[in-house]
Formats: sequence, C-alpha cells, structure tokens
Amino acid sequence: MNKNQHTKKRLMKKSKIAVIGGSGFIGSELITTLLAQGHDIVCVDKNETSAHPALFIKADVRDPESLLKACNGCDVIYNLAAEHKDDVRPISLYHDVNVTGAQNICDVAEKLGINTIVFTSSVAVYGFPEKAPDETFPFDPFNPYGQSKAEAEKIFTTWQENAKDERTLTMIRPCVIFGPKNRGNVYNLMRQVAENRFIMIGHGNNKKSMASLYNICAFLVHVLALPPGNHVYNYADKPDSSTNDLVITMKKALGRKGKIGLRLPYCLGYMAGFGLDMLAIATKRTFPISRVRIRKFCADTVVSAEKLKETGFKPPKELHNALAETIAYEFSSKNE
Repeated sequence: MNKNQHTKKRLMKKSKIAVIGGSGFIGSELITTLLAQGHDIVCVDKNETSAHPALFIKADVRDPESLLKACNGCDVIYNLAAEHKDDVRPISLYHDVNVTGAQNICDVAEKLGINTIVFTSSVAVYGFPEKAPDETFPFDPFNPYGQSKAEAEKIFTTWQENAKDERTLTMIRPCVIFGPKNRGNVYNLMRQVAENRFIMIGHGNNKKSMASLYNICAFLVHVLALPPGNHVYNYADKPDSSTNDLVITMKKALGRKGKIGLRLPYCLGYMAGFGLDMLAIATKRTFPISRVRIRKFCADTVVSAEKLKETGFKPPKELHNALAETIAYEFSSKNE
C-alpha cells in the first residue's frame, strides 16, 4: 500500500476521540468540525462546555484518574489543555498543567492502548528569533509558558519513540489564533480599534504571523490522516502582515478610513507596561497592557509554515477575510 492509499484508508476511519480542553475557544470549534466528519467525541475539561454539553466529561490533566475514566474507549487524544495567559499566578501552574499534564496524558494513553495523540504546542518555544523559525529551529523560550510547552513536547516525543512503528504523534505549533468569541490579544487589539482607543506603539512595520480559528481546526482534523511517526508543524495562515496592515484592515472592516492615527514610541509604551505590571501586583488585578504584551506587540513574530504544504492542506479561509468576519461578528450592533 502506497502512502496516498494509506492516507485515504485512515481518512475513512471514524474514531472515538477525546478532546482534552474541549470547552475552550479552539476545542469547542474543533469538536464541531470533528462531529461534522462523523467522529464520536468526548469533550474532556475541568470546566463545563456550553457548546457541547451532552459530550462533556469533567476531568483535569493534573488528575490522572479522572483522565483515565474520561479517555477510556477512545482511539485518539487531542491535547488542547493549557495554562497560556501572560499573567498566570502562581507561575507554577504553567508546569503543573502543561508539563505534568502532558506526562499524565501519555501515561493514560499507555494504559489504555491509545496510539494517536495530537498536541497543540506553540511558537512560543522559539522565543523571539531574528529570522522566521522552521520546525528544526532550536528552542529559546522567553517566558514560563514557552518553556513549559518545550518541556511538554519532549514528554510527548518520548512517548512516541517508545513505540515508533505503532504510535502517531502530531505536534502543532500555532502562532496567535483569532476568531469569534476569543478573548485573547487579537480581540483586545480589535476592541481598542473599534472603540477608538488604539494607539500604535512603535513604528508598526514589524511582521505578524496569525491563524484563523476555522483554519487551524481544519488542519487539526486534517492531520488525523497521518501515518505512525512524529510529525511536527508550525501553523500560520500566509502571507504575513505588518502590524500597520492589520490595523488598517480592522479599520476598513469597521467602515472607517484606513489610517493608523496616534503613535507612541516603544520606550514610552514599555514604561507604561512596566507601570501597569507593578500596579497589577499591588492591587492583584489584571490589565490588558503589560510589558510582555508590549514586547510581543512590537516584535516580529513570524514563523515559517512551508512544511504545511507537504500535507496537501489548503486553508478554507483567506486570512484577511477571516479577520474581517471576526470583526463583523464581534462588533456589529446585532451581536453587541
């Protein structure tokens, strides 16, 4: 059987799939996509889901016994569970959830004889490299989140290597993801633009790799066709855009003139982020602006996604169209 025949055979197979972190932003949409393909789904999460309540089973990646019960009878595990925000406290949660959770998932897969795992890692494992990293680029994370994802990848890789000819591991390193109902950094930027509160920090010529929710979920389903082995992919919807271009696209989607407006030098923006970090510590509150977010906003955060072409995957949505659709969903009078 050649590779294409093998792929088609796997594509036709309907599986019972545990989506760990299935109540989240990506997990909810992924489950919808998998159901449309005819798969039997279990939504595994510590928080209840409003999107798929009938499929929900409560479990925590830090509790192996709860995972064992939730994943029993499954053929595939998707691990989307993660502590990922910039202001997680205590910091040890990054390790407890992302690293210890990875080990618990591998142990459960071992006990249940599950031979397929799909893990959403992050481009944060690369840090801030001077050039666009491909999948062979050395790890150099700049924060605890990136470090925890790098450690989790090693754990999953060891699991696959223990039975190379039988186990399929796909690790996807997505860049920043946006879409309806997400409340991450891209949404914060959209909201500031929509409410006329946006000030450009720095020159705005820095490039950004981004990914649409619908496209990344389509790719997560697409990789179910991969044969046994360790498959690693960066994920970004190309081409990349400058921060200036992204803001102009957002303004046009809101029916406004495509002009940037006010600008603030990077050094002043960073100082403002530092001040808000100190205030957050003193008041135990969180703020949408921080040093980490200022640094990420002003940096080139670009990754190579050339390897995606090897899989034959074609994103269902063009990036700027997906961005405009998200803005229309979030900020139309109907949804407000």
